[in-house]
Amino acid sequence: MARAGTTIRLRTADGQPVHVAPSRLVVAGYTGRDQDAVRHHIEELAAIGVPEPDSIPAFYELDTDLLTVGEDVEVTGEQTSGEVEPVLIRSDGRYYLTVGSDHTDRALERHDIKASKGACPKPLADTVIDLGAQPASLPWDEITATCWLDDELYQNGTLAQLLPITQVLATWESQGASGVPLVLFGGTMPLLDGGFRFGRKWRMRLEIPGRPAAEFTYTTSVRKS
Repeated sequence: MARAGTTIRLRTADGQPVHVAPSRLVVAGYTGRDQDAVRHHIEELAAIGVPEPDSIPAFYELDTDLLTVGEDVEVTGEQTSGEVEPVLIRSDGRYYLTVGSDHTDRALERHDIKASKGACPKPLADTVIDLGAQPASLPWDEITATCWLDDELYQNGTLAQLLPITQVLATWESQGASGVPLVLFGGTMPLLDGGFRFGRKWRMRLEIPGRPAAEFTYTTSVRKS
């Protein structure tokens, strides 16, 4: 979903401006390459009350107004947390890759996954990697994604654990809406200690061999009622 006037101002690694007005914000879930492990994770979540997805991968289309490159992010409660994800952007016939955080309300997630994702802003780096008119043949398995929570390592690993984001895009587009300007969050890897933690300062980094890293930091605060 999109609202008129939703525009994100980004730049390439060499400083060229990129203004994106997406008509779709899509957050993909359960994109692990090991589908047996994905099924096991779904069963673990079901055991604590998290609903099973309708499909694997799952796709949650959200309002594009949730996108932000701001450093200060307001959330609605104390039980929210981020996840580092590769983000593919398509705008004006070109593709860009960056890093984002699928910040989610974990309390709400037990009842409604889409609502839990829609309850929080979706921060992303304001620096993107220009992939040209077609998604480039990136060394996907060698790309590293890292997340720190309050300066402690929270997630770290290569994207070999995930389906390539171009494959995720193709799966989503097979359901319709192909070719539209969009921002696609491509999924995340397991947490290092196996459980969600809540904090304030989140730092995300995506490292591609031979290219400048994309990274950003944001701080959360609970919105006053």
